[in-house]
Amino acid sequence: MRRRILTGLGTAAVVLAIGVAVVAAKGIGSGPSAPSAAKLPPATATVTRQTLVDSQTESGELGYGDSVQVNGKLPGTITALPAQNAAVRRGQPIYRVDNNPVVLLYGVLPAYRALAAGLKGPDVKQFEQNLYALGYRGFTVDGTFSASTTTAVKKWQKALGLAQTGVVDLGRVYYAPGPVRVNAQQAAIGDATGPGMAVLDTTGSQKLVGVELSVAEQRLAQVGSAVTLKLPDGKTVPGKIVRARTVIKPAEGNNPAKTVIRVSVAPDDQKTLAAFDQATIDVGFTAGKRENVLTVPVAALLALSEGGYGVQVVDGSATRIVAVKVGLFATGRVEVTGDGLSEGTTVGMPS
Repeated sequence: MRRRILTGLGTAAVVLAIGVAVVAAKGIGSGPSAPSAAKLPPATATVTRQTLVDSQTESGELGYGDSVQVNGKLPGTITALPAQNAAVRRGQPIYRVDNNPVVLLYGVLPAYRALAAGLKGPDVKQFEQNLYALGYRGFTVDGTFSASTTTAVKKWQKALGLAQTGVVDLGRVYYAPGPVRVNAQQAAIGDATGPGMAVLDTTGSQKLVGVELSVAEQRLAQVGSAVTLKLPDGKTVPGKIVRARTVIKPAEGNNPAKTVIRVSVAPDDQKTLAAFDQATIDVGFTAGKRENVLTVPVAALLALSEGGYGVQVVDGSATRIVAVKVGLFATGRVEVTGDGLSEGTTVGMPS
């Protein structure tokens, strides 16, 4: 299912792993050694000045990201549920118990207690932020449930058709990071509900492309990094990584369990995915870019006995070893800096 196009290498360790020829060179200092009439290398290459881009393309699946189970907290009977694929936004009922709404609000802290006058804390502030965003004002968003907050809560309760108690019962609100999409109903209208009982499965409301990366590809999975998406119709659109998490993939058949990185990618414009439901989309990742740098083929690197790397500079019939600092690896080449190296310098390619 997964198609990988490897166009970049991330570390020197990867270079060794793929069998690049390296040799030990003794007595090499930080600068170039004196030329010698050593045996010439079997092949040579040229130092070039160019832009290196460490990029890789992976196939991903279009969807809505991971699903989250919504559990009941209020005891009673379920009297209304949203349909599958329905979108629910801040201030709207996500389901109803005893014909009263359980309201979706935005936040990352789950509701864990009833809120009433005199209470303080981050949960109070999160609720006040939502109340303010819904247009209920006259109080300060400061994490303190004041008398003014109570007044605003009563107005909110009146608009929802609830008893105007000024107390937010535990289970009356459900927090999600943003708008949600109903992925599946876990209960039916008429079912009894209560603490811990599954009601719905939800996802985020935006379409995402999910990509599975190996742990060795961690460098690609940086949240906020720009990517490109190749759509089924052949168009290419920009996007970015919005989530990356490390998970253990269970064993399946003869395949053992393994650790992978699951990345969620969103297009910059959601409208570009509107015409597609389920689809495979190629995602182009860029882990690094270095402009106007000196590069040599990866195979030109020599492992120095005192540590680090060098290259064999060829000058006519003489050669010398020059210690180099390596930078970005990409497209079979590596960024290098070293005394006496310049564009057009000839370097040896070990056999």
